Amino acid sequence: MTDQAKQQPAGLDEQQVAEFLAQNPDYFSRHCALLEKLYVPHETGTAVSLVARQTGVLREKNQQLRTHLSDLIDVARHNDVQFEKTKRMVLALLGCETLDDVAIAIDESLCRDFQGDVTTLMLLGDGEESGAARWLNPADAQMLDPLLGTNLPSCGRLPEPQHLFIFQEQAFRIQSAAVIPLVQGETLGLLAIGSYDAHYFQSSQGTLFLCYVGEVLSRVLSRILSRG
Repeated sequence: MTDQAKQQPAGLDEQQVAEFLAQNPDYFSRHCALLEKLYVPHETGTAVSLVARQTGVLREKNQQLRTHLSDLIDVARHNDVQFEKTKRMVLALLGCETLDDVAIAIDESLCRDFQGDVTTLMLLGDGEESGAARWLNPADAQMLDPLLGTNLPSCGRLPEPQHLFIFQEQAFRIQSAAVIPLVQGETLGLLAIGSYDAHYFQSSQGTLFLCYVGEVLSRVLSRILSRG
């Protein structure tokens, strides 16, 4: 045990601290970080000490920088997690050979990793009905044209007719949704993601991730559909 450790017994009182500092006048030169947390008054009568004011300002800026750095680290960690989830989804989609594969990959990624509750894949045309996708005839497509025609994701609460048509028996449970048009040279259909949480999808939120999902999914679907 060092001499310094011996001089710092547990349960110190103020007098012991004072005696310790008196015996170790260079203590704070070896522990400069402690100075950021200490309050050392600078007596100037009723006037405000410039040194004390500057010290206070610097201490406040230091705390702000620490808080900002902590926030940046939290954002970086969140982005790392989102990247890993997105990578899993993209790799799963790239390995799909059928519409059934696509439906499974979408459901597992968007419902498991991204906390969606319901996914619906709707394609234009008259393909064979299956649990993987719903096929839209011209009349259905016309009703959904406001969602398909923008080529941009729509978030929030959908108009009632479209909400009921897309989510059918699940419509009464879905409180917010995101609809992603699927376009690869031509409009292929749309992907709808529903949430039981009214605040999960909001009209004011960014759509960069949803656009990325749409681009990847559109390329995969175009490849699968072109094989007939």
